Amino acid sequence: MVSLGDVRTHNATLSSLAPGLVAIFVGGTSGISHYTALEFARNARSPHIYLIGRNATEAAKITDELKSINSSSKVDFIQKDVSLLRKVDEACREIKARETKVNLLFMTIGYMTFKGRNETEEGLDHKFALHCYARTRFMHNLAPLLDAAAKDEDPKATLSRVVSVYDPALGKNNDFDFSDPSLKHNFSLRNCATHGSALGNFAMEHLAKQWPNTSFIHEQPGIVETSGGRNPWLKPLYALLSPFSVSKKESGERHLFEATAPRYAPRAKAETVQDVVNGGDGVKGSGHYQLSWDGEAQPDSKRAAKMRAEGAEEKMWAHTTEVFQKICDEGGKY
Repeated sequence: MVSLGDVRTHNATLSSLAPGLVAIFVGGTSGISHYTALEFARNARSPHIYLIGRNATEAAKITDELKSINSSSKVDFIQKDVSLLRKVDEACREIKARETKVNLLFMTIGYMTFKGRNETEEGLDHKFALHCYARTRFMHNLAPLLDAAAKDEDPKATLSRVVSVYDPALGKNNDFDFSDPSLKHNFSLRNCATHGSALGNFAMEHLAKQWPNTSFIHEQPGIVETSGGRNPWLKPLYALLSPFSVSKKESGERHLFEATAPRYAPRAKAETVQDVVNGGDGVKGSGHYQLSWDGEAQPDSKRAAKMRAEGAEEKMWAHTTEVFQKICDEGGKY
């Protein structure tokens, strides 16, 4: 476990980095993205923060909150329903029109539901789209800007990282149905959780090889107080688990640590970092990391190793590419 003291000591050093770091928080109008954005504003110098979400009212409140913490912060809100991949593309086009570099892409979009499959107009399940396809589309679209940040001439401006908060363990400890990756025919909440996690794991593994100057992190956040706790159906569960939960403040601090600490170095720079952790494939410094809430790397599983040996990365990326082609390139439905 990375101690909270070590987390805070590291975060305090972020003020020594270059001013104007650009961070994008997808799902930034609530929950863990909100808490992490607050800590980023608190510790970075003149940061440029993008909040992407649907709720303009909440975004305005959070913008004021961020500026009250750090008056030199620049905050932009992009209002999009990113359960739709074509809306993800619109958001990314807006960012590319304004920025040449991005230092941090932080994603928490998704929600808890007990409902069955609920298709969007693009043919994907709504929850599945948020937990998986939209996140991968953001990574795919913004990878060149993240790479540009890594190659900045100023060594104090080279932070280049992606953090996706969900749960890597779900995808490496349960079976994946390669005959139905988008779960058109075999949808269940368990299968949705497994597939969303596995596709995310192997997408990051693929992208870490394609973009070796950027770190990719898939993290399980533990029990954190979020807007889900206001749901009347979930309140009893949150109350029961509250003694074991992480506070909003600590969650933001720990996620900022994961988003910036050298121990999660990109593949191309891992050899220069003494305490770099093992990647999701069990290889030290492989550039894609699967973390528990406390910042420790999760071990690879026998099931995931077997999937990897049988070509899971290539198969899953081919599926994801097909989804993107039909929806984003052809303007159709999957």
